[in-house]
Amino acid sequence: MNKTLYISDLDGTLLTSGQFVSRKSFETLNRLSEHGLLFTYATARSLITASKVTAGLDVKTPVIVNNGVFIVDSKSGEKLVKNIFSSAQAEDIFQALAEFGINPLVYSIIDGTEKFSYIPQRLTRATRDFLDTRKGDPRHRPLSGEIGMLDGELFYFACMDEAGSMSEAHEKLKNRYYCVYSKDIYSGDQWLEIMPKTATKANAAVQLKKLLGCDKLVVFGDGVNDIPLFEASDECCAVSNAAPELKAIAGTIIGSNNEDSVAEYISRHFKSEF
Repeated sequence: MNKTLYISDLDGTLLTSGQFVSRKSFETLNRLSEHGLLFTYATARSLITASKVTAGLDVKTPVIVNNGVFIVDSKSGEKLVKNIFSSAQAEDIFQALAEFGINPLVYSIIDGTEKFSYIPQRLTRATRDFLDTRKGDPRHRPLSGEIGMLDGELFYFACMDEAGSMSEAHEKLKNRYYCVYSKDIYSGDQWLEIMPKTATKANAAVQLKKLLGCDKLVVFGDGVNDIPLFEASDECCAVSNAAPELKAIAGTIIGSNNEDSVAEYISRHFKSEF
């Protein structure tokens, strides 16, 4: 009998529009996990913020966070797989962004602790709004200038602004790194996210499938950034609120993220595997 790994995106897919996992969904998935379901999530969020929005969900399988930069033990927080930039790559990206007047949030691991560094006086309105949603987050690392911005093991650059210069930066960097250029589904602000080439949800999903010895990978998503994940899967399901581009390649279209659609689909199909 095939051993199946189920992986869901969070925002716009498993999470409701209110940014939480409904009681029905987490109770369904927790019950099935007790009977052997291998379920996890893949998200652009860090483990810290993902854990908050998945409250109630008991994920026993390692999770994929930071867009595939890390595969993490959801209980201990141990990073089982790390995909990070070299020092030369981090410097290359930082200088390229500076050419276009872009001031990023720079995510890194410093002395074993995850941080995001930034220069407060250079923040855009969109970046300030984002940081307002992260008040009290222990990862905050405001700096007075560029010194220290590239400290530690760097793995993620996040830029939020108007399209213009970010579009140009995206064109310059997209062939050297894994870049996601899209509008945030909640604020509508333009984002440019830059990660190592190996740091994708798709790559991490394949790594996790192999790590767990699974024969089949079933995935769920809603955004254009989930296209590589769908292409790496054995079976892919798009929620009804998904981007048209993702629906076009989905094997199945399920209900929306507000209808417990991921949990219901898994409940129907996992039962057939007993």
